[in-house]
Amino acid sequence: MTSPAAADTLDDFDEEPTRPAVKEMAGRSPTRIALARLRKDKVAVVCGVILLLMVVLALLAPVISNVLNIYRDYGPGKPNPTDVLEFDGYPNTGPPYHGFDPNHPLGIEPNTGYDNLALLLFGLRTSLFIAVLATVVSTIVGVTLGLIAGYAKGVLDSVLSFIIDFMLSFPFILGALALAPIITTRFGENSATLGRAEFLSLVGVLVLFGWMGLARLVRGQVLSLREREFIQAARVIGVPTRAILFKELLPNLVAPIVVATSLALPGYVAAEAGLSFLGIGLSEGTSLGKTIDSAAQSFDVYPMYLWAPVITIMVLVIALNLLGDSVRDAFDPKTRR
Repeated sequence: MTSPAAADTLDDFDEEPTRPAVKEMAGRSPTRIALARLRKDKVAVVCGVILLLMVVLALLAPVISNVLNIYRDYGPGKPNPTDVLEFDGYPNTGPPYHGFDPNHPLGIEPNTGYDNLALLLFGLRTSLFIAVLATVVSTIVGVTLGLIAGYAKGVLDSVLSFIIDFMLSFPFILGALALAPIITTRFGENSATLGRAEFLSLVGVLVLFGWMGLARLVRGQVLSLREREFIQAARVIGVPTRAILFKELLPNLVAPIVVATSLALPGYVAAEAGLSFLGIGLSEGTSLGKTIDSAAQSFDVYPMYLWAPVITIMVLVIALNLLGDSVRDAFDPKTRR
C-alpha cells in the first residue's frame, strides 16, 4: 500500500514542469532585415523625410506656383516683368533694395522679373528629373554589361573590360565640353528643339560617363558567384544563359546595386548643377545649376538670389549621401547593429 507521502511525490512527478514561453522567430529575408534597420536609423529617417518633402515640392511646382500666384515666365494672362522691375533691372519690391515682400518670399530675379521661389521649385523639379533618369539608365546599362562581362569568358570579357577601363580613364568635363558646341550648332536655330536636345544630351553625357563604376562592381560580384554550386547546377540541367543571368545571378546582386544607386544619385545632382553652371547644361528652361549661373552675376548686390539654390543643392546632396550611407550599412551583412 502506497503511503500518502509517496503518492504526493508521484503526483508531483507526473505534473509537466513549467517552462518559459519560447518566442517564435519568424524567418525574414535580407531585404526585410535591411528595411528594419533603416526604420531604426534616425539619420536615414530624417534624410528620407527631407528627400520626400523635396520630391513633393518638385512634383507640385506648377500647383504651388498657381496657388501663390508666382511665375517663372510671362505670357498671356500673366503680369508684365516691367511692373516689378526698376529701370536698372533690379526689382522694385523685396530685396536687395527694399524690405521683405510676402508675395515674393525669396525675392525677384533681376532683369527678368521672375519669382525666385518659382524658379527654385521648377529648377528642383528639372534637376531631380535629370538625376533620376540618368541614374535609372546608367544602372540598367551598368548592370547589364557587368553581368555579361562577369559571366562571359575569353574575348567578350576582355573587350568589355577594356571598354570599361577606357571609359573610366576618359575625362568627364572634356567630353561634356566637346559635345556642347556640337549640339548648339546643330540645333541652335529652333529654341524648342534646342531645349529638348540639350536635355537629352545632358542625360546622355551623365549616363555615358556614369555606368562604368557599377559595371565593374557587378562584374566583380559575378566573377565570384558564377563558380557557386547553384550556378553550376543550373548549367548542368540546361538552364538558358539569359535565365542564369537575370534569375539566378541578378537577385543575389540586389544589395550592392541598391547601395551603388543610392550613392550615385547625389553625384548626378551635383554633376547636373555643375554642368549647367559652366554653361554646358540647359540654356532653355529652368534648373538649379542654371539659376546659380545667373545669380553669380549679381552676387555682390543680391546675395540671397544665389544662396537659395546653393543651399537647396547642398541640403539635397547631403541628405542623399547620408541616406546612401545608411542604405549601405543596412544592406551590409557584416554590419553589427
